[in-house]
Amino acid sequence: MILDFEPGDRVVNPLRKDWGVGQVQSIIDNKVTVNFENIGKIVINSSNIALEKVGNE
Repeated sequence: MILDFEPGDRVVNPLRKDWGVGQVQSIIDNKVTVNFENIGKIVINSSNIALEKVGNE
């Protein structure tokens, strides 16, 4: 699987919008570490959760 993310990108978890917008910290294989504004740093398995990129508004 090829991810369309790189460190610094802003993303949301469509299943947990209450987490707020997060910033991608690192990507190792299918593990994406994201620092979300409402809950802090979380490691997401991109095989199970499809993060959505947020534009710079």
